[in-house]
Amino acid sequence: MTVGDEGTRLVVLRGNSASGKSSVAAGIRDRFGRGLALVGQDNLRRIVLRERDRPGAANIGLIDTVARYALDAGYHVVVEGILHAGHYGDMLARLRQDHRGGTYGYYLDVPFEETLARHATKPAMPGVGEAELRSWYRPLDLLPGGAETVIGPGSSLAETVDRILRDTGLARPPGRD
Repeated sequence: MTVGDEGTRLVVLRGNSASGKSSVAAGIRDRFGRGLALVGQDNLRRIVLRERDRPGAANIGLIDTVARYALDAGYHVVVEGILHAGHYGDMLARLRQDHRGGTYGYYLDVPFEETLARHATKPAMPGVGEAELRSWYRPLDLLPGGAETVIGPGSSLAETVDRILRDTGLARPPGRD
């Protein structure tokens, strides 16, 4: 089942907790303007469904469905989240395979110590401390087949957003929304 068209772009943005995924996704959206849908794992899993991250959970299908719907409606789509390869890899592979337009994957590779420092600057998340972050952390949890470009901790937020906009062809002249 094909999804989207040759002109739509699908960007999958993955990485550990507090690696900067949501900030990068928001930066892409802010720079691109209208016509780009953000499909956030945290929103769909924690807010919409209020479920735990586990293999076969309902949010996996919901992420897939929302991304496909937005692509079919002509939106460019950024799917962002931790999206552990073992839980989400098959769904993401099918989505990549089915998408008719350009598909791009990025993995934000940030050392655990940096994710811990970044987490400390976020609004309080009850019950989420160093032990939880450590249990979630998976170094270089890459999808198989070289589907992702790894972006290291030396790339600033602005540099990362610029790179993704350039790579994907989503860069637009200033003032367009």
